[in-house]
Parts: sequence; C-alpha cells; structure tokens
Amino acid sequence: MGENAAIGKDLARRLFDEAFNARDLAVLEELVAVDYTEHALAPFGSEEPGPVNGPAHMRGVIEWLVDQYPDLHMDVTAVVGDGDLVAVRAISEGTNNGKLNGFMPPTGRRFRAEQSHWYRVASGRLVEHWAVRDDLRTMQQLGVIPGPEIVP
Repeated sequence: MGENAAIGKDLARRLFDEAFNARDLAVLEELVAVDYTEHALAPFGSEEPGPVNGPAHMRGVIEWLVDQYPDLHMDVTAVVGDGDLVAVRAISEGTNNGKLNGFMPPTGRRFRAEQSHWYRVASGRLVEHWAVRDDLRTMQQLGVIPGPEIVP
C-alpha cells in the first residue's frame, strides 16, 4: 500500500469519526482540500455539485444531515486504500427528528443504511468524492415511500 493510500485511509476514518460522529467541524480544514470535487448527489438529486470549497461544502453536508437526524451516526466497517483512492464502507443510522431534506415534516422514524464512499487523495487531503447510498430503502424505512408489498 502506498503512502497516499495510508494517508487517505487515516483521513477518511477521521472524517467519519471526528467530523460526522463527534461533530468537530473545525477538523475539516485539515482533512478536506479547498479545491474539492463532489460527485455525490443529494438524495434523489439530479446534478453533481462538482468543484466546491471542500471544507465549506463538507461542513454544509454535515449540518444538513444533523439538522434532519440529530442522532446521526456513521459506523465505518471497512476502509481500503490503493494508490490515491480510498473506499469506505459505512453504516449510517439516525432518527428523523428534523425537516426531511429541509422541507418535509419529521417522520420520527429511524433508518439504517449501508453506504460506500470513495475518495481521491492528493497533497495530504481528500480532494474528490463519490458515494453510493440506498436512498430508496432509507425513504422506505422513514415511511416517506411505501415499501413493496410481499404477497405470500
């Protein structure tokens, strides 16, 4: 494993543990590059944000999520690094006690969802991000979208 992969694994773990879970948003200045490219769509979004100010963007993402799910927790179950890429498998869970997606009334229900996050690392910072989330299953757990009926 190269130096970038080892650095990236540390950066990714710290992002989840310190920023998302401990809500230490000041640490984002150390972890995320100012010149950052965001490929992950918001749930049911249609456009990637693209080039953004990394620390400010990530701060906004965390605040947006915590407003919806005050007890949000991201459990990192695996981190793999190769070259300048790092992949994180995480389980995200929380209770929707704030306006869902910023406008829908809170459901008061919990969700638990697996996610994969990929980061590119350069100059000791996270510089690019892609995500795969099961937003449909999350919305079903929250009762926003009905789940499939199973007929015996």
